[in-house]
Amino acid sequence: MKRQGAWLLAGVPFVMVLGNSMLIPVLPSLKKALGMSTFQTGLVISLFSLAAGLSIPWAGLLADRVGRRRVLLPALALYALGGLGAGFSCFLSSALAPILLLLSRAVQGVGAAGTAPVAMVMVGDLFQGGKRSRALGIFEASNGLGKILSPLLGAAAGLLGFFWPFFLFPCFVFPLLVLLWWLVPEPESRPKAVSSQTYWEILKSIGRQKGVWLASIFLAGLTTLLTLFGFLFFLSEHFETAWRIKGLLKGTLLALPTGCTCLAAFLTGKLIKPRSRLPRLFALSGMFLMALFFAGLIFFQQFWPLVALSGLAGIGAGATLTSLNTLATSSAGPQARGLVTSLYGGVRFLGAASGPSLFSLLVPHSLPLTFGLTAALCLLSALVLFLVKPEATGPHP
Repeated sequence: MKRQGAWLLAGVPFVMVLGNSMLIPVLPSLKKALGMSTFQTGLVISLFSLAAGLSIPWAGLLADRVGRRRVLLPALALYALGGLGAGFSCFLSSALAPILLLLSRAVQGVGAAGTAPVAMVMVGDLFQGGKRSRALGIFEASNGLGKILSPLLGAAAGLLGFFWPFFLFPCFVFPLLVLLWWLVPEPESRPKAVSSQTYWEILKSIGRQKGVWLASIFLAGLTTLLTLFGFLFFLSEHFETAWRIKGLLKGTLLALPTGCTCLAAFLTGKLIKPRSRLPRLFALSGMFLMALFFAGLIFFQQFWPLVALSGLAGIGAGATLTSLNTLATSSAGPQARGLVTSLYGGVRFLGAASGPSLFSLLVPHSLPLTFGLTAALCLLSALVLFLVKPEATGPHP
């Protein structure tokens, strides 16, 4: 039952990542059809992630208080309905369409807040030790698989119309919702809710003992998602404007870095164990690879070097995210794991929200400056993670 539950829970990050990645190939068409600026188009991605990032801590708090399933299942339904609302808004008048589209994306983001982060908490409840690392590797690999397939799905649906990807959300979500409701019970290991005073005392204790260590993990997660989604947003625009690449070919090329993310995440999950130094080592190595890639883009911006080397960014992101997942879920006991893990998920979403908007502002000024700052941010986050010592912060079951 646990193994079956792990695979079904891994479906949650798959459908969640569609929320952004599936739309990236159709953003130029959406921009043209609705008369939106580049910055407004970036908000289609950013508002979803921002709403999710701000809502995730509350979802984690509720998951600790009322149960994981009672948060996860309604959140999945809201996520699907937000996608439907975004799709229907595209048929309204040109003045109303962008406004209602962005509002629907924000609603969808609120729903997303209770999906993958809460599912990650359930994985942490169901598994311990090396099994937890392997399950989280599958979890992050599913996220990566979603990133591989979503550009292809988005590009294919976009051939029928730029609005069609929005209508794919319920097609994926509702079958998964039924299976989770039917086959995955509330984890038995989740303790009964303690009093509010005791709960906050537990959180304060975690903050005193591990606050700096958790902050370094959160910074690394934010940086990884910011750079990954910012780069994918840049690629989607650049493929069309610089090289006239559209449709399925563009989706296939966008799938290369995300495919490497998926593979690296799966392999990293098999190799690391929470009680070893490997999660931290893999996270540092992954961030260094990302910094190396973006530093290389300062000098090499031609088509083939850009496409070929983008795999480095994907490998780095996959190794980093799986390792950070393990470190975050092992940093708190079951009674507070929901909020701690959700805070980590929240900063990940904020990173994804910031990336497209920041790249849309920086790229018109200078590509070398954009990539240089991105490489420096990766190195800075890696340095913080390296300097903070986790020895006094042994993992929880």
